Amino acid sequence: NTSWLLRSRAPNPSGRTRGHGIQSSGPTIQDYLNRPRPTWEGVEEQLEKKRKGSKALAEFEEKVNENWKTELEKHREKLLSGSESSSKKQTQRKNKEKKKSGSGRDMWG
Repeated sequence: NTSWLLRSRAPNPSGRTRGHGIQSSGPTIQDYLNRPRPTWEGVEEQLEKKRKGSKALAEFEEKVNENWKTELEKHREKLLSGSESSSKKQTQRKNKEKKKSGSGRDMWG
């Protein structure tokens, strides 16, 4: 027996709308099923447009990536050439320090 469901304090809202004749807003299921759909040719055209667009985007991204790689290589070469010269400077400094400390006696000797 389901009569206790009808007497409950929190009835199903969808059941209540059906029972009291209140109509819900928005499209019905029938409207949804009867909506206009694209033809197969239309679907194929849309897919082709997407493919063309993605190809153009891919080509653009490749160009940008190539430019970025060349910039990185240039920057890397610049840093490497700078680090070589700085390492040479460091070895020259060490040699000068060795000459200074090795040439004379220390304070207590």
